[in-house]
Amino acid sequence: MSELATLARPYAEAVFKHAKQTGTAEQWSNNLKFLAIAMEDRELAAAADNPRVAKSRVSDFLLEIGQGYLSDEGRNFVRLLVANNRLNLVSDVQSLFEAYRALDEGYIEAEVRTAFPLNKDAEKQLAKTLENVLKRKVHFRVEEDKSLIGGVVIRAGDTVIDASVSGQLQKLAKRLYS
Repeated sequence: MSELATLARPYAEAVFKHAKQTGTAEQWSNNLKFLAIAMEDRELAAAADNPRVAKSRVSDFLLEIGQGYLSDEGRNFVRLLVANNRLNLVSDVQSLFEAYRALDEGYIEAEVRTAFPLNKDAEKQLAKTLENVLKRKVHFRVEEDKSLIGGVVIRAGDTVIDASVSGQLQKLAKRLYS
């Protein structure tokens, strides 16, 4: 685990504990998602890390663009992260929060990359198969990736299932060269 994730863990644990106590997990999920997306902007991230830029300017800017996206508690969280120079942790806080939430609610998040779009029936069948394999409810998001040539690659926690044509070709190439 990266150093940033280690620094983010106390924030994620505190936010998750508070969200669980107040029944606001979905709201916090949205707060953190917004902040993670906002901090993907290079200019904003650079300004947040620049000691010449006043913390209040960074905080005010985030709060301004966050109107309608951040709850009052989310706005306070922004102020806390800015004051502690921890805005760079927001993506890791979000990831950890979502992992805690998934574990608490009894599901696992999965990323499914496919060479071609899946129809609704294929998605239902995939969900059923993954639930049987992983022994828990699965929430997944599907991304199209033409580089796979065919098949799917599934990442769920530490589990990776590579049933893609490109993955099979790579395995074959390793066997041939070893």
